[in-house]
Amino acid sequence: MFTPLHDRVLVRRIEGDDKTSGGLIIPDNAKEKPQEGEVVSVGAGARDDDGARIAMDLAAGDKILFGKWSGTEIKLDGEDLLIMKESDVLGILA
Repeated sequence: MFTPLHDRVLVRRIEGDDKTSGGLIIPDNAKEKPQEGEVVSVGAGARDDDGARIAMDLAAGDKILFGKWSGTEIKLDGEDLLIMKESDVLGILA
């Protein structure tokens, strides 16, 4: 198991649809990478100037929206994942 450090999160992308709303099939090379994901694991949180831990707002299982160029892509146990700072996450999807 992998646990990110400090205020980083491990994210699994959620793949989008293969068709447009009109029913056209989008080829793989024309697809944009999805900007939605599921949090796999979170770090313990950053520390403030006094050394106190700042609690993370995210938890494993949260569905999130993140910026187009956010995170660093890694391969872990054969799965493509992203590591990003909590501040790169735009919001939690309900």
